[in-house]
Amino acid sequence: MKTRSYFTSMTMALAGAFLATFFLIACQQSQQPQAPAATQSTVASTEKVFVVFEGPWAFVDDPKDANSVLALAPKTKLHRDLYVSASNDSTLAAGTYDLSVPAHGPAFSGVLDPSFAQAKIDAKSLQHALDDKSGRYVIRLPKPEAYVAAKRVRSRVGSGYPPDASTEQPYATFVSFRYNVSSLNGFSLAGTPDTGTFNPLLFQLETPTIRFAIEPAQFDDPKDMCHTHSREAFRDTTKFLGLKLYVDFPADSADCHKTDPQIPRSTKAEAGRETPLDRLAMVEADPVARYLTAAMYFFHASAADCDAPPLFLTVTP
Repeated sequence: MKTRSYFTSMTMALAGAFLATFFLIACQQSQQPQAPAATQSTVASTEKVFVVFEGPWAFVDDPKDANSVLALAPKTKLHRDLYVSASNDSTLAAGTYDLSVPAHGPAFSGVLDPSFAQAKIDAKSLQHALDDKSGRYVIRLPKPEAYVAAKRVRSRVGSGYPPDASTEQPYATFVSFRYNVSSLNGFSLAGTPDTGTFNPLLFQLETPTIRFAIEPAQFDDPKDMCHTHSREAFRDTTKFLGLKLYVDFPADSADCHKTDPQIPRSTKAEAGRETPLDRLAMVEADPVARYLTAAMYFFHASAADCDAPPLFLTVTP
């Protein structure tokens, strides 16, 4: 009987010790902070959104708002009207517009990539371009986190004609403004066209890209080996900004300088030169060309890009 009592007492003691240990471990685990789960719940996912500018653009910090940048472009007969597109799109008349961007990361504060063509503009010339209601587009948008080259073409840019060979490099011709956002909702465009009205546009972004595109009015003549359209577009942009700059393409023949539209010529010389309107008339006379032009208009397809680089401007007194 004493033996049975001894084993019974030992069993109860062991069971008690086990239960005490179990409750102690459970208590310690309940007191440990749940750091990993809390950390995961506070990390917000972000997505890169690119606002792409295609065409004869110039960019400059907004002189009235240190947090904004302006995109400027002339409205000319060489190009179709500006259109903006995401998953939805709209054609824009000449005027000023504001792109709203949802909360995003810090603004770019570094040094521009050397592939971006840069120039200086005095404050008076900039203000004249902004006020020029004879035909211009102005897009105001928040400073991005980065400027990214979306396309590059080798060319030369300089204040003398022809530009010196030392300026040759692959310049950016399409520019992307990159934003890191937590949501694709909240991108919208409002504005004041120079004539008429504009209903604010709320963008739908199934893919993270918004395009501001100014495309050629007609496709280039395949026999034109002189980048005529790009030279004309650069001429119109620099004239609009009041700048003395020229673009040249090293792969073009030296004979292209004889007919370069960037160089003023006598009335007699101009009389024998084909103008943009002449080329447009030839396109309209060709049924195949009319079909391609219509396809470009309805589907925003470009048969010829502007290969002249857009300009990043620095304002001087």
